[in-house]
Amino acid sequence: MYLRWMIRQDKTGVDLGIWKTISPSKLSCPLDVHSGNVARKLGLLTRKQNDGKALAELDKSLRKLDAIDPVKYDFALFGLGVFEGF
Repeated sequence: MYLRWMIRQDKTGVDLGIWKTISPSKLSCPLDVHSGNVARKLGLLTRKQNDGKALAELDKSLRKLDAIDPVKYDFALFGLGVFEGF
């Protein structure tokens, strides 16, 4: 999360974007129980475990949606799992 905050820049001010030498395209989406479950329900992830292979699969799926900033989907995946019980 720290890397996301320092590298990504958004209009809400959550992601500061003060590290300009690293591209957001290099970031991985944090994978936890909530984001993993939502990603599976959306067909972005087929692996059952939340491990390194699952993270690589999720990264590949998110990069198909946006190769420049695949981590922008992090809050949506997490939020749907936590707040909506998706």
